[in-house]
Amino acid sequence: MAAMLQPQIILLKEGTDTSQGKPQLVSNINACMVVADVVRTTLGPRGMDKLIHDDKGNTTISNDGATIMKLLDIVHPAAKILVDIARSQDSEVGDGTTTVVLLAGEFLKEAKPFIEDGVHPQNLIRSYRTASSLAMNKVKELAASIEGKSLEEKKSLLAKCAATTLSSKLIGGEKEFFASMVVDAVIAIGSDDRLNLIGIKKVPGGNMRDSFLVKGVAFKKTFSYAGFEQQPKKFLNPKILLLNVELELKSEKENAEIRLSDPLQYQSIVDAEWNIIYDKLDKCVQSGAKIVLSRLAIGDLATQYFADRDIFCAGRVTEEDLQRVAAATGGTVQTSVNNIIDEVLGSCELFEERQVGNERFNIFSGCPSGQTATIVLRGGADQFIEEAERSLHDAIMIVRRAIKNSTVVPGGGAIDMELSRYLRQHARTIAGKAQLFINSYAKALEVIPRQLCDNAGFDATDVLNKLRQKHALPSGEGAPYGVDINTGGIADSFANFVWEPAVVKINAINAATEAACLILSVDETVKNPKSESAQGEAAASVMGGRGRGAAFRGRGRGMRRR
Repeated sequence: MAAMLQPQIILLKEGTDTSQGKPQLVSNINACMVVADVVRTTLGPRGMDKLIHDDKGNTTISNDGATIMKLLDIVHPAAKILVDIARSQDSEVGDGTTTVVLLAGEFLKEAKPFIEDGVHPQNLIRSYRTASSLAMNKVKELAASIEGKSLEEKKSLLAKCAATTLSSKLIGGEKEFFASMVVDAVIAIGSDDRLNLIGIKKVPGGNMRDSFLVKGVAFKKTFSYAGFEQQPKKFLNPKILLLNVELELKSEKENAEIRLSDPLQYQSIVDAEWNIIYDKLDKCVQSGAKIVLSRLAIGDLATQYFADRDIFCAGRVTEEDLQRVAAATGGTVQTSVNNIIDEVLGSCELFEERQVGNERFNIFSGCPSGQTATIVLRGGADQFIEEAERSLHDAIMIVRRAIKNSTVVPGGGAIDMELSRYLRQHARTIAGKAQLFINSYAKALEVIPRQLCDNAGFDATDVLNKLRQKHALPSGEGAPYGVDINTGGIADSFANFVWEPAVVKINAINAATEAACLILSVDETVKNPKSESAQGEAAASVMGGRGRGAAFRGRGRGMRRR
């Protein structure tokens, strides 16, 4: 009785929301399954697109898992983990963002009945981690290397990897055209894998096939002053001067006061300003450069001065474009026009200004270091070009990864089915509950081929049964068989060139398992709401003594209270 009358101990501030135990875990799992359901239909070549309309009125049409997850404003703390793994997959390998979210959701879905039956989450986590490392080792074992091939063979193999990625995007209809363009762009930048060396410029109008690749740099004509029309628009083997200097007539910034005794002295002060800019322009001309680019403004005086001397100039070039020109032409950006030597000038075989759609483009091609490429994208609607850019970003990442880690695995759900079969077989050799957990992990991996079938409108059960039968052949010849999207049956993914780099699959399995284990290991959420009184106090303290002091002081002087 005495125990019952003891006062309750209040540890947390009033209004704090604490939910814990099994219901909390099940609630987190449900939230993650809802997020996975959002991107579920975007998987694969027959996946649907999502139209996302944000509060600023911007409309985005996308098929890319990471983009959709980023634009969904998810507030549930556990479900945010899925957004993070989609982002990490996107930055690490570029593709497989939908796959990673789906797998994590499916692992949790399979774990849910066990949690409800009272299994301790740590047992599940241990088994999932074991299954994940077994699966990753199996992927490495099944992967085929594309190393040691000639450049032409390698190009065609890389184009197949890029085509597999692009097949699930909006521009899938032109995947061969874009795949070869992406491979050329990635090979052009060589071993330097900074992504910003491949520029993608968007020009509305025309159709997709009007897109082209410049092995060099292309950027939109910058704002220009009078005199620009008189400048030559084409050069062969020009020298290029890159500046971070303003070539404009500037009036005195400081509020200086000058006292003159003679009006002629005023002229000398005005002349000094003009002499400074003419001196700068002379030094640019004497350097021997035929093209002058600057990150800052090049004014009308400078434009006319250069035009009279057959020099092309462009001011207000963006930082990114200027850096790419520097990398391509071998020039160095100068912050002063004094002492310009030949070593800091860049060069290229051909410079021309060309009309692309509605825009004028400055194009530098045949660059000596050649370590940049620019893809100029054409298309009807702005949203379409935006999505094409995101798709090409994925393909570029995939080709870069395939060059670095030159092993590929069969796509189309083949590798997932093979891993599932291998784990089921392995589970039979384990005594105890772990057998059930690894079995459920194996079942979860089948979500990829199942979803591919559902999205294409095929009977998933029928196709999966055929795949299971094929993968269960003792000879192992069924390992590369996956879903055939065109016929609704099954086909050898390797023979059909549906390939993806092994690193994509390894990363996806690893990230999805990590996320599932992380969510399973959380058993309590403490949400600490800011009570209204606390907010009021905070606002008062921000106002500080300033507001209050002024009010009191004012009233003390006999002013009326408002």
